[in-house]
Amino acid sequence: MLYLEFKAKQPFEVREHELRSTAGGGGGCGLRSKRIESFWCNLEASPATISVGSLAWVEDPDDAWIDGEVLEISGEQIKVLCTSGKKVVVNASSVYPKDPEAPQCGVDDMTKLAYLHEPGVLQNLRSRYDINEIYTYTGNILIAVNPFRKLPHLYDSFMMEQYKGAALGELSPHPFAIADAAYRLMMNEGISQSILVSGESGAGKTESTKLLMRYLAYMGGRAAAEGRSVEQQVLESNPVLEAFGNAKTVRNNNSSRFGKFVEIQFDQNGRISGAAIRTYLLERSRVCQVSDPERNYHCFYMLCAAPSEVVQKYKLGNPKMFHYLNQSNCIELEAMDDGKEYHATRRAMDVVGISSDEQDAIFRVVAAVLHLGNIEFTKGKEIDSSQPKDEKSLFHLNTAAELFMCDPKALEDSLCKREIVTRDETIKKSLDPESAVLSRDVLAKIVYSRLFDWIVDKINNSIGQDPDSKFKIGVLDIYGFESFKTNSFEQFCINLTNEKLQQHFNQHVFKMEQEEYEKEQINWSYIEFIDNQDVLDLIEKKPGGIISLLDEACMFPRSTHVTFAQKLYQTFKNHKRFSKPKLSPTDFTISHYAGDVTYQTDLFLDKNKDYVIAEHQALLNASKCLFVSSLFPSLSDDSSKSSKFSSIGSRFKLQLQSLLETLSATEPHYIRCVKPNNVLKPAVFENKNVLQQLRCGGVMEAIRISCAGYPTRKPFYEFLDRFGILASEVLDGSPDEVTASKSLLEKLGLQGYQIGKTKVFLRAGQMAELDALRSEVLGRSAGIIQRKVRSYLARKSFVLFRQSAILLQAACRGHLGRGVYEARRIESSSLYMQKTIRMYLARKAFEELRSSAVSLQAGMRGMAARGELHLRRETRAAIVIQSCCRTYLVKRRYLSLMKAAIITQCAWRGRVARRELRKLKMAAKETGALQAAKNKLEKQVEDLTLRLELEKRRRVEMEAKFQENARLQVKEIQSQFEETKSRLVKELEAAKRAVKEVPVVQEVKVVDTSMLDKLTLENEKLKAMVSSLEQKIDETEKKFEETSKLSEERLKQALDAESKITQLKTNMQRLEEKISDVKSENQVLRQQSLSSSPVKSVSEVSQTPATPKLPNGNLESVNYRVDVMNPSPEQQSAATVKKLDIESGSKSERSQADRQRASQTLENLDALIDCVSKNIGFSQGKPVAAFTIYKCLLHWKSFEAEKTSVFDRLIQMIGSAIEDQDDNDLMAYWLSNTSVLLFLLQRSLKVAGPSTATPQRKPPASTSLFGRMTMGFRSSPSSANLGAVTALDAVRQVEAKYPALLFKQQLTAYMEKIYGIIRDNLKRELSSLIASCIQAPRTSKSLMLKSGRSFGKDAAQNHWQIMVENLTSLLKTLKENFVPPILCQKIFTQVFSFVNVQLFNSLLVRRECCTFANGEYIKAGLAELELWCGQAKDEYAGSSWDELKHIRQAVGFLVIHQKFRISYDEIANDLCPILSVQQLYRICTIYWDDSYNTRSVSSDVISSMKILMTEENNNCASNAYLLDDNSSIPFSVDEIFNSIDAKDFIDVKPAEELLENPSFQFLNE
Repeated sequence: MLYLEFKAKQPFEVREHELRSTAGGGGGCGLRSKRIESFWCNLEASPATISVGSLAWVEDPDDAWIDGEVLEISGEQIKVLCTSGKKVVVNASSVYPKDPEAPQCGVDDMTKLAYLHEPGVLQNLRSRYDINEIYTYTGNILIAVNPFRKLPHLYDSFMMEQYKGAALGELSPHPFAIADAAYRLMMNEGISQSILVSGESGAGKTESTKLLMRYLAYMGGRAAAEGRSVEQQVLESNPVLEAFGNAKTVRNNNSSRFGKFVEIQFDQNGRISGAAIRTYLLERSRVCQVSDPERNYHCFYMLCAAPSEVVQKYKLGNPKMFHYLNQSNCIELEAMDDGKEYHATRRAMDVVGISSDEQDAIFRVVAAVLHLGNIEFTKGKEIDSSQPKDEKSLFHLNTAAELFMCDPKALEDSLCKREIVTRDETIKKSLDPESAVLSRDVLAKIVYSRLFDWIVDKINNSIGQDPDSKFKIGVLDIYGFESFKTNSFEQFCINLTNEKLQQHFNQHVFKMEQEEYEKEQINWSYIEFIDNQDVLDLIEKKPGGIISLLDEACMFPRSTHVTFAQKLYQTFKNHKRFSKPKLSPTDFTISHYAGDVTYQTDLFLDKNKDYVIAEHQALLNASKCLFVSSLFPSLSDDSSKSSKFSSIGSRFKLQLQSLLETLSATEPHYIRCVKPNNVLKPAVFENKNVLQQLRCGGVMEAIRISCAGYPTRKPFYEFLDRFGILASEVLDGSPDEVTASKSLLEKLGLQGYQIGKTKVFLRAGQMAELDALRSEVLGRSAGIIQRKVRSYLARKSFVLFRQSAILLQAACRGHLGRGVYEARRIESSSLYMQKTIRMYLARKAFEELRSSAVSLQAGMRGMAARGELHLRRETRAAIVIQSCCRTYLVKRRYLSLMKAAIITQCAWRGRVARRELRKLKMAAKETGALQAAKNKLEKQVEDLTLRLELEKRRRVEMEAKFQENARLQVKEIQSQFEETKSRLVKELEAAKRAVKEVPVVQEVKVVDTSMLDKLTLENEKLKAMVSSLEQKIDETEKKFEETSKLSEERLKQALDAESKITQLKTNMQRLEEKISDVKSENQVLRQQSLSSSPVKSVSEVSQTPATPKLPNGNLESVNYRVDVMNPSPEQQSAATVKKLDIESGSKSERSQADRQRASQTLENLDALIDCVSKNIGFSQGKPVAAFTIYKCLLHWKSFEAEKTSVFDRLIQMIGSAIEDQDDNDLMAYWLSNTSVLLFLLQRSLKVAGPSTATPQRKPPASTSLFGRMTMGFRSSPSSANLGAVTALDAVRQVEAKYPALLFKQQLTAYMEKIYGIIRDNLKRELSSLIASCIQAPRTSKSLMLKSGRSFGKDAAQNHWQIMVENLTSLLKTLKENFVPPILCQKIFTQVFSFVNVQLFNSLLVRRECCTFANGEYIKAGLAELELWCGQAKDEYAGSSWDELKHIRQAVGFLVIHQKFRISYDEIANDLCPILSVQQLYRICTIYWDDSYNTRSVSSDVISSMKILMTEENNNCASNAYLLDDNSSIPFSVDEIFNSIDAKDFIDVKPAEELLENPSFQFLNE
């Protein structure tokens, strides 16, 4: 085992001049400085341990870094087996340890890495990029890797809501988190903020800036008075600036060729009050010079692709015909439609406040620039003169002059001639063709530059700035470090900007390190870091810097780039950052922080000059176009004399200084954008390219600064979980985690570490040393385990052999013993058999003799006894039979006489009744007499029916008595038979005793055998008759019972069928009436709304248009109605009096009685409102207030009134009663009242119209017997349907007019509003708990295993229990207020759906929640909710438990073991069938097991999911995996109507307070 020591050099002063080129790198790609390289080899650290078998990182020429296993260590040489399969031998200084326990999908903050070095950082970014996690933190720095695909689910409104108010690092890395941190810091501490977005071209800087501005607009958005909001104008300024400042480059199709700083201003309330946009260093040379395959600025191609009338207006055509555009072969872009972009740019211009005339002028100037580029020159007639080459050039010259609205001749002279002003005279000098072309290009560049500056100023003036603003957030979108094959003045200025920003970045990172150490209160020495001030002095020092020398060279007319380069070589020949290439006489190389860059000085002087040719200034200032002349205002003589020389470099340096002053006055935040590949394709990650961008972006420098201090920072619980096994005995006696960590480090003998308040700080290399010790402990433990296992296996084998030998021995001995035993058993058995057979034969002979004697004696005695018994039985039976026959004959005669009497009576009575009927018919000519006779006849029929029923009952009773008598007689015969039998038994016993006493019995012969036979024959006949009678009686009883049962069942079936038929007919009638009522109601509403006769208040409400529902499910129109109907108390009383006066009629034709009645109605209404506005309780489970209001409205006939103010007063009363929306008890009370009152209205109101004129159809009367019986039963007072009749009396139908129908609509809106308030109150209470319910309290496994308890804070309160308590509390409130169960079901169903959405989305957004232990915690909480649903019953909970299906299935996947063995089909079909592929992929990729360190699903499953997601992305527009919450109203009025029964209102009592009022005595009815 070899210990490698890394010695530090502070500060690092090594630099390298060699350049290593790589294929198409990023900004500065292909450059690798040994100064950076040496840093990783010279870390100040304890000896790091790399042993055989450990994992390590080694350099690779293709992939930058590659991991492998150490095979052999020979001094400073280490042999490594790479994962690619090849074996390499490398120097120990270039090997870095790899963390074997690093999560497969990486960490969201790279400061959490166990080993903070280049390969670890690169591998972490690659792991996260593979699972579409494109954002990663490095402390407070956000690294954004361009995915080159659309990920809309990361940027929707739900994500913005999630990051709102969340602490930095609480959720997954995101630009929204950076923007929110800046906004919160600005609001809390009153400090202006800035966000610096940097990266090379194509890394996604512009898109990240748009996201930041979107979030800031979301947080501080406010509409302006003009109709366009400030934030909307700021966002829409991006397309405008991109059109005129962006172009296609080699690395990006939409590269910003200027720097942009957007300053968003806020008021004291955090609302956007203004904004300003500043731009830096527009690449003017691109207007005239374009390299292949790049493009010029987008606006030129947009204008050429504009509509035909615009093209003809500016005399344009195909872009290939213009010189400024055809220098490159790239004219069109695949993913960009220039025609559509033209219209989009015009719309954006409208939003930012550029008028249509100004837009036309802008594109006029753009077209003029294109025509300028097509003007070619040739030699003129004079020496060194020039003129337009041909007619084509003259056409473009005249067109440009026409577009500029200037004289064509003056334009030609300004391009081909110069005026030299001397003391005595002005001399005109002609220019040669080459100089004329340069003059043309200068004019094109200055015109385009002035146009771009004007657009920026116009946007700023249109948006407007807030001079009183104290808070600002600046977003800087600026170019990254650049290094190409040819680097000119633009790259020089860009790299200067990045050097200045890198210095600012280093200072910020160093400051953050200091704050971290001070926050943790650790002892530390200030870290020294490399300062690039020497490079900045080399470039911008005054005097003597490169920019100063460039300005000096530009002021001398005869200076060239050669003389400028020689001046640089002489001045900086000894500077360590400056060098001269060997092969070029005019190039120079600067060693930047990101590597060495070689600049070509060929165009430095021309590009640095920032002046306007006097002829061009005069020409365009005199333009007839006000817009063009405003771009070139006239300069005063003083200003023209004072500004003798101006350079781009000096002006840019001043702009950069101003920018840094602005940044220094704010709190900075950083976003580093990275381009993963140069082919601009998704899922391609080039290690070398990314690594170079990390160096250029300063990420490696920030890591270096961190490594110079304490790069490894582990929370106490993580440190103990990982290294607690090194000294397990220390953990037993430690009272807390801090003491345990300190004791552990002291036990291990580490030096230089620090113990903070919440973390352990380790020096660079100490983590590797601890891991080496941990590997040793694990190795020794593995050896012990192997030894124990081998010992166990050997002992197991020995025991098995021993047991086998014992079993064999026992089997042999048993076999021998069984043989001996069998012989003895046979001998004993034979002896026993002989003995038994002899005994059997002797006993058999004796038994035969004895049996014969006994049989003879018994036969003789039995024959004598049977003869005597037979004679006695025959005599007794004859007597019984004669008695039964005589009884039956007498009974039959009596029944026949009674039946004949009844029939005779019925016939006589029928005859008398028919005679009376004929008399009544004769007398029924008059209507009154007929009715009376009919009633009398009906009564007689009823009497006859009752008598018939009585006769039937008597007959049935007589039959029953007869059957009972028969049964009693049979029982009597049976009892006599039993008595005779017992007597014979006694006589037999007496005979036996006599036989015993008399030993000799003499036989007596029976002489009279004929008499005996005769008696025997009669006896048999009587027995046969008795048995037949008994059978008939039994059969009659059975038939009677079966007939009775059958008749009862048929009667019951007939009654049920008749009731069902009647019920179906009634329901059909109700449906028909309901349909007709709805049609009539709509017709009346339509007619009433068109008429002008209704009351003013009603017409005002009816004219309000239907408004959509708000996101929370409440009707927007309710608020309007409440506002309209809730004036001040004085206005209410005045309006009420006025309306009642109108209703009562102040006109002369109305009587005084009507006025008194109106006054009485007003007093009654006030009394009613005073009473019901209070909580007057419930009666029979129904709200008293709703029932009282309904009864009063019915009695006052308010539903039938054409004009009334009663409904307005009631609506005002309800609106004022629910003002306190936080009181759920009050809301539940009024929800119960409004729902019940709405039911009563729905049941009672019947629209007055043509349909009501037709009589109500009744179900036809039944003509069947059972139907008449059923109707008779229903008509009886004891019938169960009496309640329905009473209910119809309580809730009756009336013809409703328009005010009543409008009141019903308003009441429905209020009920929905109250429902939404209760639901949202519960959601708000649960929202604060969901964040705690999604993540289990953190505990230390090591300490729990050792001491059986958790250190730190006490266990967190069970938030799930609090959630259940909130649900129970609301359910109790709803039950106490008798809210209909259907509404309770809807409330809890929607709330459970909200919980499902919040928990599931949080699980997908927050990686620390997607763990095994957290899944068990959530599963236990869901069990609490399931128990609550079971206790609440389906009546109130409904389908609430089913709404949690997403989180239930996700948690079920988290807690399942051996996920790597599960196939995708099992996951999608069995475990999580409801989840989409995107959701499953998200869970599988971010899952990690913090309990047992088990793996997630296999790579094959991940690959299958990727393929399916790619197919779905091609078929649909969005691949969002987050759920949306539905806050609409989930029920209709019909559902409430069907859930309440009118029978429930039978015993409801009105308000007792009103019963004492004489005016409300009708409530007692």
